[in-house]
This record gives sequence, C-alpha cells and structure tokens, in this order.
Amino acid sequence: MATSAGKPRRRLSKGMYILPSLFTAGNMAAGFYAILEVLHANVREYSHLDNAAIAIGFAVLFDGLDGHVARLTGTSSDFGRELDSLADVITFGVAPAMLAWTWGFHLMPPVSLTEWNIKLTQLGAVASFLFLMAGASRLARFNITVNPQPSNPGRPGKKYFVGMPIPAGAGVIAAVVHFWRGNPLESWYTALTWLAMIAAVGYLMVSTWRFYSFKDIDIAKRHPFRLIILLAALIAMIGFFSRQVLFAVALLYMFSGVFWRLQWIFRRRSKSPPPAYREASQTS
Repeated sequence: MATSAGKPRRRLSKGMYILPSLFTAGNMAAGFYAILEVLHANVREYSHLDNAAIAIGFAVLFDGLDGHVARLTGTSSDFGRELDSLADVITFGVAPAMLAWTWGFHLMPPVSLTEWNIKLTQLGAVASFLFLMAGASRLARFNITVNPQPSNPGRPGKKYFVGMPIPAGAGVIAAVVHFWRGNPLESWYTALTWLAMIAAVGYLMVSTWRFYSFKDIDIAKRHPFRLIILLAALIAMIGFFSRQVLFAVALLYMFSGVFWRLQWIFRRRSKSPPPAYREASQTS
C-alpha cells in the first residue's frame, strides 16, 4: 500500500513541472503577437501599437505567474529557468524595443528638416537597440550571479532585485504607449523626451540599484484578507482605468529605484564626519 500510494504522487509531481512552462509559453506567445502587431502598424492603423502594448502587459502577468507557480509547487528546474530567460529576451527585449522605435520615431510625421528627422529616427534605433542589449545583459547577470547585492543594500536579500527587472522595463515602454492609445508621437521634442526615457530605462536595468521584488508577499497565509482586497481593488481599477493606472504603476516602480538610490546617497553623506573632524583626525 505504501508503494501504491507513492506512485500517484510521483506522477503528480512530474505533471506539475509542466505548469510553469505553460505560463512561460503564454509569455512567449504574447511577445510574438506583440511583434506581429508592431509589424502591421502604420500611420493610419496605429491601433496595432496599442494591441502590442496590451500583449506585453499580459506577458508581464504570465512571467510573474510562472515563477510564482514554480515556487509554490516546488517545480523549479534549470530547464524552466533557461526557457524563461529565452522567452524574456523575445517578449521583454525584442518586442518592446521594436514598439518603442516604431511608436516614437518610425511613424512620427516628418518635421520641417528632413535630415533632422532621419537623424532622430537613427538615434531612436540606437536607443532601442541599447534597451535590448541592456535587457539581455540584465538577464545574463541574473542567471550567473549566485547572490547579487545592490550597491545601496539597505536590507539585501530576496526582497529586492539588483537593477530593474526586464519585465518592468518592458512594462514602462508598454504602459506609455498604451496611455497614448498607440497614437504615434508627432513632434521632435517629444521624440527626444522618449529617447531619453528609453535610455534611462536601459540604464536602470543594468544598474546595481535596488528595486522591490514582491517575493516576500505570501499569498499562502491562512487569512490574506488585506492582500486579497488590495489585489481586487487594483484589478478593478485596471479594468476601468487601465491606461491611467498602468501608466502610474509603471512610472512609480521605475522611480522607486531612483528614490531608494537617492535616499541611500543622502543617508551615507549624513553619516560621514564633518570636514573639521576629518582634518583634526588627519593632523593627529
């Protein structure tokens, strides 16, 4: 009886390994769909860009679920991690880079100076490629680092990511495009602002600044009433005001890393001894 009782458990555990991979496949499918939508976009049918942004948003959800399901079921594996990384390069690297360039530069109406319009489009292509490289480098660093520590540690550990995660970086790109309903940028100064934002997101991904990981949230508690109410409220707000809410959430998370970094810098400076004390200690 002991052996017969053990066999179903082994079959169940082997079958459970498929669950995280299914969410990873959904992540990859959403990224591929986003790329197809970007390719179909033009000046008259720019709604495809909004569809691509929405697909990337769903991919962020799938990416969070596959890791969480793997941790809950104890089905983490090397194969799953490698597959997840490859899917992230496509969905959160290639797709948002193409979306950022097409929406912000490629479909922008020609400005008065044609040569400047060409240069701006080329600069946008370079910035989008650097975003892709930064995201891939972020994934490679995450895969080879055993215990990464942020440069402003505070309370290091699983509570924080080292650098902005690539799904969050892609989420910023998608949230901005979705906020504007996919309407391409129309002026060169807004395109320059978009160029700076793409570069900033790429830098945050390869930085060693800390970003909250949400891994300390335990939904397996007996009475997670507060968490359930918070999630229900967030889902309802996204359902009714998806553009505004997702835009605000993406920017708040982006600037949270900047906030933690500035807080650490000011705290370190406040703890340093005054100049008079340092001079006295050197002379003595």
